[in-house]
This record gives sequence, C-alpha cells and structure tokens, in this order.
Amino acid sequence: MSLSLRTLKIALSTVAAIFIADLFHLESSISAGIIAILSVLDTRKTSLEIAVQRVVSTVLALGIAAILFNVLGFSTAVFGLYLLFYVPSAYKLNVQSGIAPCSVLVTHLLLAESTAPGLLFNELSLMLIGAGMALAVNLYMPSQENRIADIRTQVEEQMKVILFQFDHFLQNGIEEKISNKDLVQLNHLLEQGIQLSRAEAENRFIDQSYYHFRYFEMRKSQARILEQMQWNLKQISIPLQQSRILAGMYYLTAENLHEYNPGINLLEEIDQLTDVFRESDLPETREEFEKRAVLFQLLNDFERFIQIKKDFYDEYSKEWFAL
Repeated sequence: MSLSLRTLKIALSTVAAIFIADLFHLESSISAGIIAILSVLDTRKTSLEIAVQRVVSTVLALGIAAILFNVLGFSTAVFGLYLLFYVPSAYKLNVQSGIAPCSVLVTHLLLAESTAPGLLFNELSLMLIGAGMALAVNLYMPSQENRIADIRTQVEEQMKVILFQFDHFLQNGIEEKISNKDLVQLNHLLEQGIQLSRAEAENRFIDQSYYHFRYFEMRKSQARILEQMQWNLKQISIPLQQSRILAGMYYLTAENLHEYNPGINLLEEIDQLTDVFRESDLPETREEFEKRAVLFQLLNDFERFIQIKKDFYDEYSKEWFAL
C-alpha cells in the first residue's frame, strides 16, 4: 500500500469512526478514531485478523478489569494488577495486538470509577466502531497484478543476463569478468516480488492464490544456487573442453528461460553431460584436476537449479492448463 493511500485511509476511517461514535452518543468518542488509526494495516487479511483479535482482547480486558475494580476498588495499583493478569492472558490467547488500545479503554473505567453495564458496552462499542471503520476502508485494495507481472518479467530477464555471463566466462576464462551487481539486482527484484505477491494473496478473501508468491520463492531458491555457481566459476582460470560444453547449456537455458518451461530436456542433457565427464580422459595436471572438479560441482548445482523449476512446474501445471 502506498503512503498516500494509507494516509487517506487513516484520515477517512478516523473521522468516520469519531463521527459514528458521536452519532450514538458514546463517551470518549475520540478513542474510536485512535483505534481506527491503529487498525489500518497493509492487507485485508491482516486487518481482519487484527480486528477480530482486538475485539476478543477487549472482552477479555473489560472482564478482568471489571472483576478487579469491583473487588479491590478503583486505583492505580489495581490497574497495575489488571495488567499483571491481562497481558499474559492476551499473549496466551494470541490477542496481544489489543493490549495497548484495550488498556486505554480500561482507563475509562478507572477514571469514571464505574463498571456499569452501560459503560462496558460503551467501551466495547468504541472498539467495534474503530476496528470496523478500518476494515471498511481496507475493502478497497488496488490490484498489484500488473506490477507483479512486470517484476516477474524483470526477474527472468535478469536471470538470463547472469546465465549468459556464465556462458561467456566459461568460453573465455580469465578474459571475462564476473560482476556481483546482476545478482544483487536479481535479489532486490525477488524481494519486491515476494512482498507484493504475498500482499496480493492476502487481499483476496475469495479465490486466494499464493501462486505468484510461490513463483518468486522458487526463483529465490534458484538465485541462491546462482550465487554458489558464480563463486565456483571464479575458481576456474583456464578454459577446458568440458567447460565449453557446460557453457552451451547455460546459453541454452538462458535462451529458453520462461515461467512455463519445465526444463525436462535440460535435465536429460545434464545426465548426458555427466556421462561425458565420467568418460573423459583423466586430467594430466593438478590444476586441470582441480578445475574439472569445480566443473563437476557446477554441473551438480546446475542440475539442482533446473530441478527446482521442474518441481514447481509439476506442482502448478494442472492449474495452468485448467485456466
């Protein structure tokens, strides 16, 4: 949610909550506005969850406070005792989000020195109105589908750049330099995509899908492997026959990298390349032995890179074809 939209929602919900509280002649109507401010959150799902927690927390707080005030009287010491009972109870029931606003409502009982049913109903009404208005304004959440699709395209293009870079390095050895900036940019895009896709899913009460979130998580897993591969590539200073074959696979992957590509053919080619590595003549020097070992590790990492995509494809292919 943008800052401007959040600001507008906070202003509207606060004014509306106070207006409605005044309309019903509730005492301390400003508190309804404060509760609304605290209840405007990033997604519909979190707003609903927090609203429910705070209503439950209000009932708990008012119940504990009413018992203690009636038995021990109205004093600051008793209010402290209320907190000693209420705070751990709220955490145990997982309604701790209401501790601050509910305790403010309890202070109204302390100041009025009363736990009359009408006053208790007044405090509960303030919570219902404040949380309700925050929920109402959060019903409007602009879709992020276009931004998510744009970031997805950027992620795939960035991964292509990195794979082409790996291809060039294996072809040319030390003549080619590997930069970290492309991986940094990739990870930045992935974090954006993960945050947006999670928020988009949580803004849907009906037809809630975490597909986009899972997609970016899948690419995040691949990015971690790319980081390991990049580090291993830097250990290779001489071009080998096998490195050029592996370079060709990086190039082919970059050319065909796409959301709906399962990578099955690439896995088969990796198996074939593994056989080629095993059947190759033994290295003649220690340096060649070390570089070939690194190449074999790169091949294993690359197989994991493709397998992650295939597993994702297997999980969601039925959903795609059903569309």
